[in-house]
Formats: sequence, structure tokens, C-alpha cells
Amino acid sequence: MNPYEPLGLASVERDLTELEVVLEESVIFGDPYLDSVTTHLIRAGGKRLRPMLALASATSGEREATRDDLLGAVSLELMHLASLYHDDVMDEAEIRRNVDSVNARYGNLIAIVAGDYLMARSAGLAADLGAESASLMSHTLAWLTRGQISEVRTAFSLERTQDDYFVAIEGKTATLMSSSCRMGAMTAKLAPRETEPLAEFGRCFGMVYQLRDDILDLIATDNQLGKPAGQDLAEGIYSLPTLFALADSSVGDELRGLLGHPLDDDERERARKLVVATDGIDRTIRAASRYLDAAHAALELVPSENLRASFGSLISAQLHDLPSY
Repeated sequence: MNPYEPLGLASVERDLTELEVVLEESVIFGDPYLDSVTTHLIRAGGKRLRPMLALASATSGEREATRDDLLGAVSLELMHLASLYHDDVMDEAEIRRNVDSVNARYGNLIAIVAGDYLMARSAGLAADLGAESASLMSHTLAWLTRGQISEVRTAFSLERTQDDYFVAIEGKTATLMSSSCRMGAMTAKLAPRETEPLAEFGRCFGMVYQLRDDILDLIATDNQLGKPAGQDLAEGIYSLPTLFALADSSVGDELRGLLGHPLDDDERERARKLVVATDGIDRTIRAASRYLDAAHAALELVPSENLRASFGSLISAQLHDLPSY
């Protein structure tokens, strides 16, 4: 899905072109080896959802982004990139954005230290914007860490609860989206009555985005995903559809007998089919639709009609291509 199309803000798309230059400049240290590591995923591209949310929140598509708007957006993207460097080490991933992952190319130790460097640059840019921005990024990192630990702690656990799942996705995904909207509001110096609804929209957007991603992991084709369907099952990350399926009276026992350890290709596909055979996908879509409703309620408090319409289209598009929605 092209995120710029449902957003419909041409000026934000232009701002994101400028952001690419600022993003790469922000991590260049002058050491050729370090620079090759820190720019590796930047040059591989990406959706840039977080800076898009920040820039749209700051400008409403009604003016060009300022230097502060761009730096705030870059600080969020750098934190996101740093988390990817660390995630790929933990997951032993070999591919990221259709290129070698940093750990596959440079090794785990370099990937971890480079991720730390990106975190430092993220914090530095936020500090340059002021104490409030620095505080926001500190709290964002704390929530991101909480979400990651929750996911690692419950990996391969058949006792993982829905609360465990929602703590993990709010920390790992929704917090960065919420902070992106908040950062944009802050660099634009919006009043709290505008900032808080935008931050809540970002949180809800992140929850819908992750729920959608977890559904697609089970029902999309390998070519669409760029990885085998059901890979989360193989890696012990039991998402909401799987938790629903584990409680299903018809397939729960069989599924429970398969899970709890790494799966080979045949086991992964068998487990995936069991999950899809239940109402777990539909129930997850309904859960996502509740966050969609909450996002629209938050947008009603955003003064900019332009931004209300754009963000409303952006989040609604997340569910339109899913079955039964």
C-alpha cells in the first residue's frame, strides 16, 4: 500500500523528499565504514510512515515543513531504524527491505553498536529541538523497550495473553506512531487541545497498522510479504488471531500441540491453516475496527478540516483490503 495516496497531501510528499536528504545527513559521521553501516537501511528506502505522520501533523498539508519540523520527523525515523537494527539481531534476520540486513552484512556486534549510534543521533536531534522534545523521545524509548521485552518474554509461550499481545504492539508500534504525531504538533507549536487528539490518533493508527500486519502475516502470499506466510508462528510470536485460534474448541488442542517451539516449513504451514480456519481473523479485524472508531473520534477534535479528512482516509485505508471488512 502506498501510504501517500490515501493521505492525499501533496505538500507532505514533497517534504518527505527533502527529509530523505536530512535523514542521511543526520547519521554521517565522516568515518567511511561507520557511515556505510548507519546509512545501509536508509538507502534501502522504506515507507517513512513515522515522519509522514509527524510532517502531516505539523503542517496539515497547508504549508512547507520548517527545519524544526524535518528534524523532529527525522528523530522519530532514526529511533525506528535503530529498533530495526536491534530486532534483526534478535530475530537472526537476513533480509530487511529487500537487501541484506545489517547484521547479515556486518555482523551482530556491529549491528547492535550501529543501532545504539542511531539512538544517540535520534536523542541528539530531539535535544536540539528543546527539553520537551528530548523528554518525548526518552519516554518513547522507554515504551518501545517495554514492548520489545514483552514480546521477547512471551516468545513461544502458549500462555501468552491478549494483554501481553496488546502491551507488546502498543510499545513496539503504536508508541512511535503516537510520538510522531505529537512531535509534529510540538514543532508546529500547536496548543494542547490540538496536540492530544493528534497523539491519540497516532496511537490508534499504530494499533490498526500492527493488527493489519499480523493478519496479513497469516493470509497474504509469500510474494506479497517478502517472507513465508505464517513466519511469526515459526518464530514464536503468537499474534491476536493465533491467540483466538488457541482458544477455539475445534482446532485449539491441535494447534497447541504444534506450537511452543520453532517450526519447520511444513509445521508452519499446517499451523497457519489451522489459525485461518477459525474466526480469529474476523475477530482481529473487529478489534482493529474499534481502534479505527477511536481514531475517528480523536480526529473530530482536530481543528484542521484538511488534516481530519487526510488522516481519516489514511487509517480507513488500512482495513479496506482485508476480508469481511
